Formats: sequence, structure tokens, C-alpha cells
Amino acid sequence: MDFVVDYASFLAKTVTLVIAIVVVLVAIASMRGKGRRKTAGQLQVTRLNDFYKGLRERLEQSLLDKERLKTLRKEQGKALKKEKKQAEPKSRVYVLDFDGDIKASATESMRHEITALLTLATDKDEVVLRLESGGGMVHSYGLASS
Repeated sequence: MDFVVDYASFLAKTVTLVIAIVVVLVAIASMRGKGRRKTAGQLQVTRLNDFYKGLRERLEQSLLDKERLKTLRKEQGKALKKEKKQAEPKSRVYVLDFDGDIKASATESMRHEITALLTLATDKDEVVLRLESGGGMVHSYGLASS
């Protein structure tokens, strides 16, 4: 009987030690995960003008004959030179994409994007925010009045 009590005591101590080690490892993994989320993000800028200009040029190249394409390119070159001489700054349209989730976890990154944009934008520029949300805690965004 003494053997069974000693064995049960040993087993209880071993299980307690294993549980303590697992708890410590989970805590360390959790802290590492939180540290990764705090890293600085990236901002991707795409010039839509160049994209659409490339599409138009490829269509013109496939639809027009060589002579007409050559005259069109010359006209475009003249128009571009004329535009460059007029040093008046153009207004820009900035498009921000926001893909929200139920927990409103991407709100902080959207705030950083808007702040970065406000440092550059002028009063002539426009900002379009494409907000896509699956619902949930939409009131938690804190952006209803914006």
C-alpha cells in the first residue's frame, strides 16, 4: 500500500511539473505573437494613371494600323510637352482600401494610412475610402462621424 501512495505522489508531482512547463511555453509563445503584430506596416502605392495608360496603349496598338498609331503617338507627345510647360499642379484622387472584419482589428492600420495621406494631400485633392465590412462591431471602428 505504501508503494501505491508513493507512486501516486510521484505521478501528481510529474503531472504538475509538465503542466507548469506547458503554461510557461504557451505564455512565451503568446508574448512573441504580440510582438510580431506591433511591427511597422507597409504602404503600397499604385499609380492608376500609368496602369490605364498602358491598357489604352495596348488597345491602340492592336486596333490601329502603323501609320495612324505613329501620328497618334506624335500628337500625344506634343500634348505631353504642352502639359509640362503648364506648371499648374493637378488635383489628385487618392483611393484607400479598407477591408474590415468582425473585431475591427484593421482600424489602426487605416488610421495610419489616413495620417500618411494627410501629410501629403492638398486642399485640391480628393480621398476615396472603399470600406468593406462584414458587420459585427462596426460601431467599434469609431468612424461613423468621419
